[in-house]
Amino acid sequence: MAIGRMPGERQQELFIAASAVGALDNPFYAALDKLLRERGFDGFAEDTCREFYAERLGRPCLAPGVYFRMLMVGYLEGIGSDRGIAWRCRDSISLREFLGYGLAKSPPEHSTLSKTRKRLSLEAHGAVLGWVLGVLRESGLVSGKTVGVDSTTLEANAAMRAIVRRDDGTEYDAWLEQLARASGIETPTRHDLAKMDRKRPKKGSDREWKHPHDPQARITKMKDGRTRLAHKLEVGVDMETGAVAAVTVQTMDGGDSASMPVTLDETERRLAEVGAEPRELVADKGYHSNATMTGVKERGQ
Repeated sequence: MAIGRMPGERQQELFIAASAVGALDNPFYAALDKLLRERGFDGFAEDTCREFYAERLGRPCLAPGVYFRMLMVGYLEGIGSDRGIAWRCRDSISLREFLGYGLAKSPPEHSTLSKTRKRLSLEAHGAVLGWVLGVLRESGLVSGKTVGVDSTTLEANAAMRAIVRRDDGTEYDAWLEQLARASGIETPTRHDLAKMDRKRPKKGSDREWKHPHDPQARITKMKDGRTRLAHKLEVGVDMETGAVAAVTVQTMDGGDSASMPVTLDETERRLAEVGAEPRELVADKGYHSNATMTGVKERGQ
């Protein structure tokens, strides 16, 4: 007579009925999926990205429609990493349905998501954003009358320890060793270099240092107090509905008064494509400089 499985042992089921899983559709994602299918979103995404895919060679790829749907999940649920998006899509049955995957097939890994992003051009991403903005406009979710602009720092995919001198390309550690020898330390240790680095005033200046693979990144103090290489992420938002009309990534040079005109131009262009025209501008006090106010007045906003 069998006494059953051992305590803590999990018995895998060979078959399971779909009805036993429960509801497969989240009402929101089911409605969104229906809208995207009716408007031909997946076909549009495939046509837009066709040039980046081989006709026959290579392994089966991540479909452009699935890729952009995963980005939508990240935006709608506030997930800022590819790992987080991939985990969320694998964990949720309703999101598997939204992506077109059943229970027996696992959604894409985070590495597939990041590789696909690198292969698609900025113009392809912009075209899909414009398509989504047009659907929002047709659905009454974009008026475009009042536009809000705000920014935040976006940490660059570049390490501070890899920065080099702008003038001669000397690496940071090698430059510290030169300073140590000039001060009389013939064979500086790591402790000596760290001590010298701590005592040196104005450790990092964008006029002197850059990252060899991301020269547009700037040395910035993040909100949590860390010093990192970063970019400036600035968005233009429809204030009546909260829809994002445009996104720009810029350097940290010049402050808000220097970056806002670029974002406003992109926002106006995006809204003009869907038949909307901004009339008012909303921004926090960081943008309220003489140069900014003069520029806005010239725009008639």
